[in-house]
Amino acid sequence: MFHDHALTFARTALLALVACGAAPLACAEAPPSAVPGPPLSPPLSAEVFADRVTGRTFYYNSGGQPYGAEQYLPDHRVVWAFTGDDCKRGRWYDKAGYICFAYEGDPGEQCWTFHDGPQGLTAYFMGDQTTEPLIASQSSPGPMACMGPDVGV
Repeated sequence: MFHDHALTFARTALLALVACGAAPLACAEAPPSAVPGPPLSPPLSAEVFADRVTGRTFYYNSGGQPYGAEQYLPDHRVVWAFTGDDCKRGRWYDKAGYICFAYEGDPGEQCWTFHDGPQGLTAYFMGDQTTEPLIASQSSPGPMACMGPDVGV
C-alpha cells in the first residue's frame, strides 16, 4: 500500500516538474488542478456537441487503453458499450452545462464535459480535469458492433 502511494507521489511530482518547466518552484505550492495540462477548448455546448456527434460512433480510450464505444443517434439517443461488454441504450441531455447520459437499467446519470483537445474529443467526468479523461481515439459514420442481447444495433 505504501509503495503504491509513493509511486503516485513520485509520478505527480515528476509531472509537475515537467509541466512547470524552468520554474518548478512557481508550481510547488499549486494544487494538482492548477498545474498546467494539455490545452483544451472550453466545454462544448449541447448544440455543438450534438452537431459533432450525431450520426457517428466514437471509440474512447482511457489511459491509452480501449475503454468503450458510443453510437450517437438522432433525437439524443445513444448506444453505449464498455469494450467487450453488452450494449446499453440510453439518451443524452444538457444539464447545467454538462452532457449527461441515462441508460436503460441504470438508475443514475453520468455527466461529463466534452472538449476539443490535442488528441481529439476529450471527456471529463463531472468536468473534473484532475481525473483521467476519455479520449475519442477514432470515430466512424457506421453503427457500432454490439455483443449480447442487442446484436446488430
